[in-house]
Amino acid sequence: MIRIIHYRAKCIGCNACVEAAAYRWRISRKDGKSVLLGAKEKKGIYITKVEDEELEDNLSAAKNCPVNIIKVEKV
Repeated sequence: MIRIIHYRAKCIGCNACVEAAAYRWRISRKDGKSVLLGAKEKKGIYITKVEDEELEDNLSAAKNCPVNIIKVEKV
């Protein structure tokens, strides 16, 4: 399992995460920021646990994020 952590408030809506893993990320039509699909929100931080096969794509999403607000870790 891996955990994906998204600090959404600092998102600039650049779409890099969507390009890396479109099945896990979307851009909100409301505010133009990215949405981590399947995540639970706690104090403005969005967290989800997913299977290992999503690791590479989401590491790319984290690496490509220009404001470094995506963290991916093994659990």
